Amino acid sequence: MLQGNFGGRCELASFGRPFIANPDLPERLRRHAPLNAWDEGTFYGGDEHGYTDYPFLDART
Repeated sequence: MLQGNFGGRCELASFGRPFIANPDLPERLRRHAPLNAWDEGTFYGGDEHGYTDYPFLDART
């Protein structure tokens, strides 16, 4: 994720899976904070598990 030298330009960035596991992804990227790992077993089916229970970055970090 976020690899490569694009000369300060980017035509497209996609963050689907990282956003599912990190509801505060923009803040994590700004702070260079660790990302939550996603659980593919909870994608696209079942209940809210895997969509609403990932932890947010601690505001004190």
